[in-house]
Amino acid sequence: MTNSYESPFCTRYASKEMQYIFSADKKFTTWRKLWVALARAEMKLGLNVTQEQVDELEANIDNIDYEVAAEREKQVRHDVMSHVYAYGKVCPKAAGIIHLGATSCYVGDNTDVIIMRDALRVIKRKLVKVIDQLAKFADKYKSMPCLAYTHLQPAQLTTVGKRATLWCNELLMDLEDLDFRLANLKLLGSKGTTGTQASFMELFHGDTDKIKQLEQMIAEEMGFDAVVPVSGQTYSRKMDYQVCSVLAGIAQSAMKFSNDIRILQSFKEIEEPFEKSQIGSSAMAYKRNPMRDERITSLARYVICDVLNPAFTAGTQWFERTLDDSANKRISVAEAFLGVDAILNIMLNVTDPENGLVVYDKIITRRVMAELPFMATENIMMDAVEKGGNRQELHERIREYSMIAGARVKRDGLDNNLCELILNDPMFMITKEEMDKIMKPENFIGRCPQQVDEFIENCVKPVIEANGVSDDVAEINV
Repeated sequence: MTNSYESPFCTRYASKEMQYIFSADKKFTTWRKLWVALARAEMKLGLNVTQEQVDELEANIDNIDYEVAAEREKQVRHDVMSHVYAYGKVCPKAAGIIHLGATSCYVGDNTDVIIMRDALRVIKRKLVKVIDQLAKFADKYKSMPCLAYTHLQPAQLTTVGKRATLWCNELLMDLEDLDFRLANLKLLGSKGTTGTQASFMELFHGDTDKIKQLEQMIAEEMGFDAVVPVSGQTYSRKMDYQVCSVLAGIAQSAMKFSNDIRILQSFKEIEEPFEKSQIGSSAMAYKRNPMRDERITSLARYVICDVLNPAFTAGTQWFERTLDDSANKRISVAEAFLGVDAILNIMLNVTDPENGLVVYDKIITRRVMAELPFMATENIMMDAVEKGGNRQELHERIREYSMIAGARVKRDGLDNNLCELILNDPMFMITKEEMDKIMKPENFIGRCPQQVDEFIENCVKPVIEANGVSDDVAEINV
């Protein structure tokens, strides 16, 4: 234990992989890679930069003396110039050309875009695997009838697998949004202090073709197709909002899934994994609390609210830039990614085909059969009409019997006797054998099995074939 605050994202929730992406090492080595890319491009385009200087910079990308940088920042109160100074200390031959023509946002903003790209790739990898695991679950239980609910009241039937396609489909929608954002991320490039590239006009003596080539060369070295077409000093903060909106979308889908599982666990139909030595309550030893899905809900709520931060930041950037974005965005963007990373880690665990969700088919069937008599009344009524009965009279009689049966179940705690009441009424002209034939749950699930098959074939399979499935193992610390 330490005597200072540590983020729960680091100690309890997010993966080491995602934590590294938002680490100081990742940030400052990326700054140095951008300085190398800038120097290399300037050398190739004819500025007074030598191969020896570029090689020296490249050889010292990971050689960061954080103490020197921190001490310098105390003096100059500027993080970028502190790291320029620290880089120059280990690269004496290249010290004079580091950051040539650039402003702080050249390293700061370009690094932020690179970090968001790398973090989105991790999120995508895990999201695709969750989709794959949910699709397998849907396929396994595509024909198992269960109660469907509207308004959280029993409606008609669905199947366990068909319901899982609803969770899976929302995640596919999120993946589509993620792919769009990932494909359209652009670097800031080298735009200068107010986005006019005036410093580079000076360096290249007004050669606009070389200035455009400079940006393209930097983008290619950092793995991007393009830079933003125009900017002030920074890239538009709407970019942060757009990326965080994708993350909030995943959080929404995850919350929908986790809330459904929590309710189903209270019904004793489906449970999340519960380990052999796991304790559900410090007081009630019998408890099996859905702590994993509760954590998904909790983290999702945080991420959904967090997206307001980049939204307000984007709207309050005055003219070419203000610095009220910096403190907020370095917290809000990072924590949105760390939160969704944690959510997907739990979903990987909960949806694992071998050790994930537990389905209690006998409980599900018992609950179905308790409600099925009400759901079967329309079929019973239509059969009676075919035999010559009066539809309106039959409808009224079913309404009366349904009230009697409902009161018997809810008030007296007895079994549903609606079928018995109907069997004993000659108006319905139905035999016990005919009633038993109607009262089969599989008669009431519509096209659920076919819908699951079609969804997997047409929607999930192309995604899996295009992306593959990772071997990620869920990291859950507590």
